[in-house]
Amino acid sequence: MSGFEKGLRVERRSVLAGLAAGAIGASGPLAGSVAGAATSAATAATEAAQARRHPPSWPDLEPYGLADTRPDLWPRDDNSFILPLELRPRDEERGQVWIRDTYVNCFVVDGRPLYVATGTSRVPELDKAAPWNDGIFVWVAPSLRGPWRLVDTTGIRPDAEKGKVWSPEFTAENRPGRTVVAPWQEYWYDDRFGKRGQVWAPELHLHRGTWYIVACMGDHSRKVGSFMLVSEGGIEGPYRLVEGSLEKPFGDPVPGGPSFVEPGAYHHIDGGLFAEDGDAWLVLHNDHYARFRDDMEDIVPTTNLPAFRQTAYSPEPYLEGAQVFEHEGRYYLLHAAWDRSSTDADGGTRYAYDPPGPGRTQYQYDAILAVADSFEGPYSRRWTAGVGAGHNNIFRDRAGSLWATFFRNPNAGYWADPARIADAAVPGVVRLERAGVDGSRLYVQRRT
Repeated sequence: MSGFEKGLRVERRSVLAGLAAGAIGASGPLAGSVAGAATSAATAATEAAQARRHPPSWPDLEPYGLADTRPDLWPRDDNSFILPLELRPRDEERGQVWIRDTYVNCFVVDGRPLYVATGTSRVPELDKAAPWNDGIFVWVAPSLRGPWRLVDTTGIRPDAEKGKVWSPEFTAENRPGRTVVAPWQEYWYDDRFGKRGQVWAPELHLHRGTWYIVACMGDHSRKVGSFMLVSEGGIEGPYRLVEGSLEKPFGDPVPGGPSFVEPGAYHHIDGGLFAEDGDAWLVLHNDHYARFRDDMEDIVPTTNLPAFRQTAYSPEPYLEGAQVFEHEGRYYLLHAAWDRSSTDADGGTRYAYDPPGPGRTQYQYDAILAVADSFEGPYSRRWTAGVGAGHNNIFRDRAGSLWATFFRNPNAGYWADPARIADAAVPGVVRLERAGVDGSRLYVQRRT
């Protein structure tokens, strides 16, 4: 039971007995007992109502850091589906959009719901989004089931591929005082990889009537890290860089990244935006966040960023895709973590969010969650919210129901198997359920 599922559990028979005893002497010394029994009765009634509303949560696995691999936590045919996104020419042979880091959200525009989708793309000549790709595509729909259409960018770039709202290719659109592509985001070349530079994990947000995209320049870029674009028109753009992204990614350089990243070039990746009551925060991996200035052109502070207070694993593995989602006054910190399998001491299989090591094999790229009463934390112990659903986001549909995205990571593990890889890298959404006494646990919708 997490700290957010606490509550006094009172047997119904005890409550009735207390009420009966209190009724006998309600005007005398037992009056306080009557009040206490009445409070207990109200608490019990509230908990009973909550129990009817929410199924029970599962006990935390011990030791802390074990991964829950039960089939109920997998996106399945009965709780999820693949979005029928409009195909681009590059998708026609596959018959399905290839995408990583699927992002979906629902906004109200002119009184009507507008669903948006985006994610990491690849170019036709490559089998992954590295060492380069060609930008950010956006789809929209009136409902989650569609029809999903690429946003119409033909009025901005008549000769460019429809739906592409930003790309390192767009350097010719730079003007004095208006930068679309910064020098650190441009393509570059070396003898090892040839053409290099790619954009990863974009998110689309409508904040105070303006469209923003938060994204990340990937590992093969001159500088690796998060940046933000602001639209000067509608959802289709045109977009430009905010001031805080002109010289480098947000925040300070940090340790990490593959060996081929140049020293000092690796910053906080997988940036996301969290908005509440008109204010906005940048959420980054490596546990950090920062508030945006009121004009949304940069973050404050720009260096030495504060960190979320959370319950880390020991040892802590490399986590990605950090996001914060608020629901009914609670804040959920979302991470992507590799569940690695290994042989346990008793000869069985251990599944855990362990760092890489001898005998450990990447199994699934999971979504893990923690919950808090405030944005900064402290956050509860983490739990497995979705198996194979890592690097995702949580959103509410037009009816207020909760969903998460998934994409089935094709780079390693379960979905990289040749027998399954054709079903990987997809724009998936899965329904979530609330569990526990107070509904503070979120899981992929379970069968039980």
